[in-house]
Amino acid sequence: MDMAAGGALVYVGSYVIKSYSNFDNFLQDKYTFISAGIIIPVGVVMFIIGTVGCYATLRESKVGLSFFLLVILAIFAAEVAALVYGIIYQRRIKGDLERSMSDVFLKYDGQNSDTHAVDYLQSQLQCCGVQTYLNWTTNPWYSSINNAVPVSCCKGNNTECTGKLDQLDLLNTRGCEGMLEQLLQDVMSYALLVILGFAIFKIFGTLSVCVITCKVRRGGYQSLDA
Repeated sequence: MDMAAGGALVYVGSYVIKSYSNFDNFLQDKYTFISAGIIIPVGVVMFIIGTVGCYATLRESKVGLSFFLLVILAIFAAEVAALVYGIIYQRRIKGDLERSMSDVFLKYDGQNSDTHAVDYLQSQLQCCGVQTYLNWTTNPWYSSINNAVPVSCCKGNNTECTGKLDQLDLLNTRGCEGMLEQLLQDVMSYALLVILGFAIFKIFGTLSVCVITCKVRRGGYQSLDA
């Protein structure tokens, strides 16, 4: 069971890092990677230690069970730390985006890395501008390109869309900030629920190991080979 749980935690940590790294240009704080950075090694340890726990239980090893108990407690502490960091960052997502998105959009020039980040964001989330598509009208790039928004604001792969504001029916008009905030909140909520679930599971695992260890010390634990 620990091996399966460990694999699941590694997957969740990798999923969080991949989801956030897609929009790394818009994130100033890296608190989200702290949670992921904790649960990935925790998952690896759980995967490995599951074998040790099974062996110690079958062999009624006092030393093995005691070591297994200490590892479980350490894993539980790490999961709680990841949960706390995750909750702290979840509350900071909105402020983080408000500070960074406008700066990145202002650097849009059609060629640099910020341009690629903005185009990717707008095409993936089907949005345009920071709060609204009208934000582009105050952007220096807008006036330099004959008063048009980037074609990444266009709906789908419409070849007739030129980015002109007289083609509103062909443009995504919702701002990107709210949509990106919701996406990041959803990803973090999913990760927090998984971490919380495994933390609760780890409490019961700790109690089980405590019971088995006490029985072994008292000599009342029956061998499975009997």
